[in-house]
Amino acid sequence: MDLEVTAVLFINLVSATTHTWYYETSWVDANPDGCQERKVIGFNGTWPLPNLRVKKGDRVQVYLTNGFDDRNTSLHFHGLFQNGTNQMDGPEMVTQCPIPPGETMLYNFTVPDQAGTYWYHSHTSGQYGDGMRGAFIIEEKNQDDFPYEYDEEVVLTVSEWYHDLTDVLNPKFLSLYNPTGAEPIPQNLLFNETRNATWKVEPNKTYFLRIINVGRFVSQYLYMEDHEFEIIEVDGVMVEKNTTDLLYLTVAQRVGCLVKTKNNTDKNYAFMTKMDDGMLDVIPKDLQLNSTNYIMYDEDKDKPEQYYIDDVEDFFDDFYLKPLSKEELFDEPDNVIEVSVQMDNLGNGINYAFFNNLTYTKPKVPTLVTAMSSGDDANDASVYGSNVNSFVLQKDDIVEIRLNNQDTGRHPFHLHGHVFQLIDRGEGIPEGEGDPVAFDPKNHTDFPSHPLIRDTVYVNAQSYIVMRFKADNPGVWFFHCHIEWHLDQGLAIVLVEAPLEMQKTESQHFTDDFIRSCKKNGMNVTGNAAGNSKDYLDLTGENVQHAPLPAGFTARGIVALVFSCIAAILGLVAITIYGLQDIKDVEKRVARDLDVDITDDNDVEEIHESSSSDAIESNRK
Repeated sequence: MDLEVTAVLFINLVSATTHTWYYETSWVDANPDGCQERKVIGFNGTWPLPNLRVKKGDRVQVYLTNGFDDRNTSLHFHGLFQNGTNQMDGPEMVTQCPIPPGETMLYNFTVPDQAGTYWYHSHTSGQYGDGMRGAFIIEEKNQDDFPYEYDEEVVLTVSEWYHDLTDVLNPKFLSLYNPTGAEPIPQNLLFNETRNATWKVEPNKTYFLRIINVGRFVSQYLYMEDHEFEIIEVDGVMVEKNTTDLLYLTVAQRVGCLVKTKNNTDKNYAFMTKMDDGMLDVIPKDLQLNSTNYIMYDEDKDKPEQYYIDDVEDFFDDFYLKPLSKEELFDEPDNVIEVSVQMDNLGNGINYAFFNNLTYTKPKVPTLVTAMSSGDDANDASVYGSNVNSFVLQKDDIVEIRLNNQDTGRHPFHLHGHVFQLIDRGEGIPEGEGDPVAFDPKNHTDFPSHPLIRDTVYVNAQSYIVMRFKADNPGVWFFHCHIEWHLDQGLAIVLVEAPLEMQKTESQHFTDDFIRSCKKNGMNVTGNAAGNSKDYLDLTGENVQHAPLPAGFTARGIVALVFSCIAAILGLVAITIYGLQDIKDVEKRVARDLDVDITDDNDVEEIHESSSSDAIESNRK
């Protein structure tokens, strides 16, 4: 190492800051939409959670204590690469054992190569939808390194909101009585964790808006009355400027925009957000799809009215954004992963989500444990489990993911540990207007020479996306739909990247907190997906998905069966009640309730005899 390089490293170390936070999860009473108070997940007894801010090169230490007494927890820093610190990535049973009640885990990592708009959230089912989420901003070490000029920065989060806790919603969603997999309908939209929010501005200034969709389900359209967005960043990647008056943001996506204010204070303006109602199976009459927030130049003047636009589908397509780095299209792939998305029912009647007919099922030990403890067998995808849906990647491979969406809905997909190049995206095909179209590697449009780069991207209905990235970050990385309902249904795969190199890296070895959490959960820190550390190829006892439905069953058939059973039970109850009571014109009332057409007295007598004898027999039993 020469003297110049040594000097640079020394300067960076001296100028880096260590940020240490101590947080304990707890339930907090809150009423963010002003309509209903409910429990939310707070830190240290407060909610909303704080926005965390660091600089490139800084060290982060978050001591997270699980303050619950009845559930595990975890923490994921969304979009961070976690180079050499894979166990700090957060998704439970992927890169860590969940933190059990009363235990503390230290999330300890540096952010040397990233700057931009990120966020943090629990990666334990349902918790970030219940409020465990916040912005995580990484600034350039020197402000002069930021490529665009602005006067003031504003962090803005958007999301949907439910009045019920996940504890109530999830059992109804993953239920035999919801065989079509219809997602729960939210009650409202939030803007910086409140409703009808006010953004105070000054005239003739340029604001840098860091906008994050921290929701669990719906994409949102964002637009402002008589103002424009100038896009300069997506998912922590700086891009060439693009101006638009309409943004589309899926859950987990971030966008950085410059907004120039008016040079006077003559009036105030509406800042609108709107649900993508095409994602909703039903739209309740009282559901407000639009949410009005206020750009306030003068608080003495009236607040603006709701502002409408003609066509929300005319939003800016992020596919055409170009990275400021001018990174060129990666070479032809060394490894092609082709997956198809389906939504279907298994033998228990519940609707699940599938990649290539496999619904993600958690292993008995975290996949990272298997990768670190299995020696040379770590290159064998089978040791990670039949239902983990894992793919092993070699160091520095160019990897291409071809994702074909056979579902009739749009899905946002997120890759941990990387950003990727989006090199192709097909047009959506609405339900009933044609069959799904898969990517054809022999017949496609030309790939862009400088493709869009980000970590979360949507695929259109019954269509496809194609992504490329370089496997230059050894670790175990989750790839999943970021609609939390769909992740709960199993819409995920796991990429195991350069596991043999990972085993040799000192910083990848498990911390005491990691090991203690596993032991407290009764989990080993060695073993394959079944927890077997004697023979890694023996998966006896592993967790697997439910058996398939009997041949010929469909979701529609399950609906018919369930409601037929309910109707039959109600009918029997009605017959029994009427049979045990002396009610005038009982025969006609029973016939009416059972929707029987009585044409003569003989029909009445037959019904009377049948219902009476059944009731007597029932009474005897």
